[in-house]
Amino acid sequence: MFDIATDLRAWCHDGRPFAVATVTAVHGSAPRAPGAALAVDAEGTALGSVSGGCVEAAVYELCREALDTGVPRTGNFGYDDAEAFAAGLTCGGSLDVLVTPVPADAPTRPVLAAALDAAAERADAALVRVAGGPEGPVGALLVTPGGDALGTLGGGEALDRAAVAEATRALAAGRTGTAPLAVADAAPLTLFVEVSVPPPRLLIFGAVDFAAALATAGAFLGHRVTVCDARPVFTTPARFPAAHEVVVDWPHRYLDAQRPDPRTAVCVLTHEERFDVPVLTRALRLPLAYVGAMGSRRTHEDRLRRLRDAGSTEAELARLRSPIGLDLGARTPQETALSIAAEIVAVTHGGSGAPLTDTTRPIHQHTP
Repeated sequence: MFDIATDLRAWCHDGRPFAVATVTAVHGSAPRAPGAALAVDAEGTALGSVSGGCVEAAVYELCREALDTGVPRTGNFGYDDAEAFAAGLTCGGSLDVLVTPVPADAPTRPVLAAALDAAAERADAALVRVAGGPEGPVGALLVTPGGDALGTLGGGEALDRAAVAEATRALAAGRTGTAPLAVADAAPLTLFVEVSVPPPRLLIFGAVDFAAALATAGAFLGHRVTVCDARPVFTTPARFPAAHEVVVDWPHRYLDAQRPDPRTAVCVLTHEERFDVPVLTRALRLPLAYVGAMGSRRTHEDRLRRLRDAGSTEAELARLRSPIGLDLGARTPQETALSIAAEIVAVTHGGSGAPLTDTTRPIHQHTP
């Protein structure tokens, strides 16, 4: 439900009764990932989506039912050729949904409100709920880095301790999903851990016109964008209004001062040896999601030689995406930014970059 946190937290803080359906697991090809949510209030107003339209009406009714009864619900939606008009995913996959009622006096409301606040601010936090198992635990537990917790699942201290440990692992991995849990003298449960993490970073080195277009594309995709260059005359906020941060510094020195995580993408657009080689040498040694460099094929071959001379290994060089971007026939800065952004998405989610017309695998790929 964190994907609708900004709007849903207003409902929560206002005391409005609502029920929220959250995708807990996806099997095969499905349009939305775990964490996608649809919320419905007592007046029938809806927020969000769990499937892009395929099963919204059926999930909406589950929310209304859960709100009326006060009892959490689960559901599975998949395509069935034998029931062509039943609610299902036409893409052929299936998804599991957890519906949580939140009446005005729900004891979990303060926990959910704190979780939605954290998600709206893109702070690190994990919300744990029970998605399967015997009837009983229906609470909520909010866990922040370091293992601090708010709330309870309602199944005893041993269950809460185990849930905190599971949430801490999910936070470290930045992963939303389900986890089986067995606690001594208790029936096995399935937990759903929904994780809020800061947006992934896009570090653009080179204050060029292509960088301005790429900053816009990166911000549109939800990245926190930094543009960095050592030349102050070109590196100004006015030239890069879409960037969250514009830094005048040598690219390698700026990168050395950062702590990029495995979701970070680095794009080097200067194609100047004095800038490119030092920053790429460092970037290729870090566990980043993407490292790309702009330049012609001739520039790329010359850059590879210089990187080898600087100590880069063949394994490190194999991670370099250069010439940067997908083959879209791009010419303008905006078209080039689109090709780079598309490659970042493909690399991040395991896409091939090929036309879907020419592929046979599921359209929607969900990374574990």
